[in-house]
Amino acid sequence: MTDRETLVVRLSEVGRADVGRVGGKNASLGEMIARLGGAGVRVPDGFATTAAAYRAFLRANDLEREIRARLSDLADDHANLAEIGEAIRAAVLAGELPAALVEEVRRAYAEMARDGEPAAVAVRSSATAEDLPQASFAGQLETYLNVTGEEALFEAIKRSLASLFTDRAIVYRENNGFDHLKVALSVGVQRMVRSDRASSGVMFTIDTETGFPGAILINGAWGLGETVVQGIVEPDEFQVFKPLLDRPGPTPIVKKELGGKRRRMVYAEGGATELVDTDDDARARFVLADDEVVRLARWAAAIEDHYGQPMDIEWAKDGLTDELFIVQARPETVQSQRRTGALRTYRLRERGEELARGLAIGDAIGTGRVVKLESAAEIDRFEEGAVLVTGMTDPDWVPIMKKAAAIVTDHGGRTSHAAIVSRELGLPAIVGTGDATRRLENDRAVTVSCFEGDEGVVYAGELDVEVTDVDLERVPATRTKVMVNVAQPAAAFSWWRLPTDGVGLARMEFIVGNDIQAHPLALVHYERLEDAEAKRRLAELTRGYDDKTEYFVDRLARGVARLAAAYWPNPVIVRMSDFKTNEYAKLIGGAAFEPAEENPMLGWRGASRYYHADYRAGFALECAAIRRAREEIGLSNLVMMIPFCRTPEEADLVLQTMAEEGLVRGKAGLEVYVMIEIPANVILADRFAERFDGFSIGSNDLTQLTLGVDRDSDRLKGLFDERHEAVTRSIAELLTTARRSATHTGICGQAPSDHPEFARFLVACGIDSISVTPDSFLRVKEHVAAAEREAEAAAGA
Repeated sequence: MTDRETLVVRLSEVGRADVGRVGGKNASLGEMIARLGGAGVRVPDGFATTAAAYRAFLRANDLEREIRARLSDLADDHANLAEIGEAIRAAVLAGELPAALVEEVRRAYAEMARDGEPAAVAVRSSATAEDLPQASFAGQLETYLNVTGEEALFEAIKRSLASLFTDRAIVYRENNGFDHLKVALSVGVQRMVRSDRASSGVMFTIDTETGFPGAILINGAWGLGETVVQGIVEPDEFQVFKPLLDRPGPTPIVKKELGGKRRRMVYAEGGATELVDTDDDARARFVLADDEVVRLARWAAAIEDHYGQPMDIEWAKDGLTDELFIVQARPETVQSQRRTGALRTYRLRERGEELARGLAIGDAIGTGRVVKLESAAEIDRFEEGAVLVTGMTDPDWVPIMKKAAAIVTDHGGRTSHAAIVSRELGLPAIVGTGDATRRLENDRAVTVSCFEGDEGVVYAGELDVEVTDVDLERVPATRTKVMVNVAQPAAAFSWWRLPTDGVGLARMEFIVGNDIQAHPLALVHYERLEDAEAKRRLAELTRGYDDKTEYFVDRLARGVARLAAAYWPNPVIVRMSDFKTNEYAKLIGGAAFEPAEENPMLGWRGASRYYHADYRAGFALECAAIRRAREEIGLSNLVMMIPFCRTPEEADLVLQTMAEEGLVRGKAGLEVYVMIEIPANVILADRFAERFDGFSIGSNDLTQLTLGVDRDSDRLKGLFDERHEAVTRSIAELLTTARRSATHTGICGQAPSDHPEFARFLVACGIDSISVTPDSFLRVKEHVAAAEREAEAAAGA
């Protein structure tokens, strides 16, 4: 092969072994075109100039000597970086492309023409030292979009070559130990995807915050993808559960979050781009239909399987043809590098005033004093260990970000520049706050907490933080299943590394209260509502949903599905709603549908609501959500649990109501448990066992009702004790009855977490599972293992 033949190659002729020839980006594109077409993955065709072409350009213009001389003058503190970078780029732009290269590019570009019209193309820079598994920063080199015609193409190629020496690219190579002149640049020329007429975005084949390997994260916005990468807009966000993608039937989208998408990037005159406002109708619509989300997720999974590692992928939708394309794929370089056998946990020992809230990036907590900056040029104002607060970031901000203890931005999503770089630097960050630059004062001490789920919070003051490192490889095995209690879908993936046996209690009311916020009957009877403020808030919450009850069903279904996905295929036991009437009344629109009760704790709660005419329509929405999560999304490991069921006759009414809503115990593997929290549940355990598949002991309510003690009373707190003989006798009796009927038994109260002797008592009585809060899981696991060893020793003696 001659030098002439190696100056330009078709993308379909290169693969991942050709990084040294066409750079990481172009090698990956060629690999996907050649190897993944059979899996349905679509990549725009095109060609690339080679590393040999780049070096021929340097030789033809005698640039190597000048570049080396300029870089030798670079100060250790990079004080003269801007001057040196500008001089090198000017020299590159003044150079002439070799005639042989011009001829090869002209020929390859002509082959892309359609109907005699020159192709509109994207011109992408691809360096031989980028997108490596161990070193990747976002946006080091330049991309030029919607380039049309030979003259514009040659100009874009030269600008791409010059972008190898942007200030940020020079610093990147300095920091990663790359010889500037041993790194070459290939220019990729791809057929343009008209995402300016549709949408585009980024996806990861791993949860970006927790490293959970079963999730694919997709972000998208209208127009060109730069708005997502640069953090200009808050994009739509989708999460797809990877293990169900290869099964026919399910649509395993476990999260759909409508982003603000206030602006979109489109093409302007002369190949430039501009930002324009997004109209209200487009803002209220998701940028992808569900089938498109699943198709992209399947492509992402295929790409990950092919490369054998988690991937960071860019996608685009052509608004002229409605076709989806993958336009870039590179290794994910943060979560995939973490040790899976170790878990670092954070806990705030105190709380401060909440100052701002947004998307949590990473899973750490940082403290420091606020420094607000408007541009990266203000680097001299930034102090080491401060909290950077700004509107958004781009690659020019990296030197500042490296000095920060944490980062907070007004704009951006999980795949914005600020988010990507913060993860790579191991910094807690909160993006998309909307107004942090207005709310946070310079020099104020703050705590940036990203260990409380999807949402991060900025608290006033440098709070006391407890950090714990756990070696998960040393967790003992136990016969008794140890499960966790969870409430927030936002934190579903935070504890995936724990070797749990599933979820013993997932509280539906937490999802309704925190994520949905609306009373279900206020959505059913929206037109009848007289509270104007409640109607306004409900209208805002349900933006994008034509049917307001669909908002409740959809968000609840995906909320419980995320919990089930995090622990798949182990059982996840979802307790149906257990608000008291005073708590229901606090939901938006709820006051119109709830009676005032003297004692809500013993009032209209739990099972008694589900079949009652005054709540029957609300329970129907809960059932529809469980059906969707199990049957449509595909999380069949969900188990239903009925709380506060007073009598067997009431159990029959609930099960009949469920069946009317399409949830039949035993059908499609559906199991239904009951909470044991009323003395009648223990006394009539044999009759409850005929109706339910499992018992879950709610030790708090059982203690309250056995001893007749208000569990919330300060004056009576000395009498409230789950270890009291009256309570333990009831539990022992229940477990004996359950063994006779082969009914599963578990407990989801706090006592096993607080009292090791209580855990030993439960093990001795033969309980099947103990469910505790995630932060006490490891401690209880040790207690259970010790209790099992003691029981074995006693039996042996």
